[in-house]
Amino acid sequence: MITHIRWSAVVFMLAAAAAIWSGPRPAGAASAAGLNEDADAALKKLYQSAPVAKTIAGKAKAILIFPSIVKAGFVVGAQYGEGVLRKDGKTVGYYNSVAGSYGLQAGVQSFGYVLFLMTDSAVAYLDNSAGWEIGVGPSIVVVDKGKATSMTTTTLKDDVYAFIFSQKGLMAGLGIQGSKITKVAK
Repeated sequence: MITHIRWSAVVFMLAAAAAIWSGPRPAGAASAAGLNEDADAALKKLYQSAPVAKTIAGKAKAILIFPSIVKAGFVVGAQYGEGVLRKDGKTVGYYNSVAGSYGLQAGVQSFGYVLFLMTDSAVAYLDNSAGWEIGVGPSIVVVDKGKATSMTTTTLKDDVYAFIFSQKGLMAGLGIQGSKITKVAK
């Protein structure tokens, strides 16, 4: 039975990877210019769906934008996406977000997320770490629709605020905890 489950997991992951990588890709996501365009579109969409995000952006020291993360799994899962770091509206670096998981899970999903780095120490931690593992380091608050309605600039006290958006597909469970963010060259 265990061998059958492991074999099924491998077959599912290969099929999911083939479907994801052979399907349409975001415009130019492999290039720096394409990734910046995708990040602009993602921010625009986020600001329309959660106006408080634009208010938070005005107070943030830096914004880390991952326009598209793809997550797939069947018992064993993985997720990957590329993003940009912006300070004062200018791109200053490129990053990837990678996570793996094991447990009761099945499906394929894509989503985006934005991290608003509110303090100099949060930005320094990202700049100085050889890969930032979310859940270790600066405190992160994941903002859902309920929390977003009660936020104001005077209630912003945490290091990092995260917004997850544009969820598509079907996958049990979603989160950014355990993701590792690493600077990459573009």
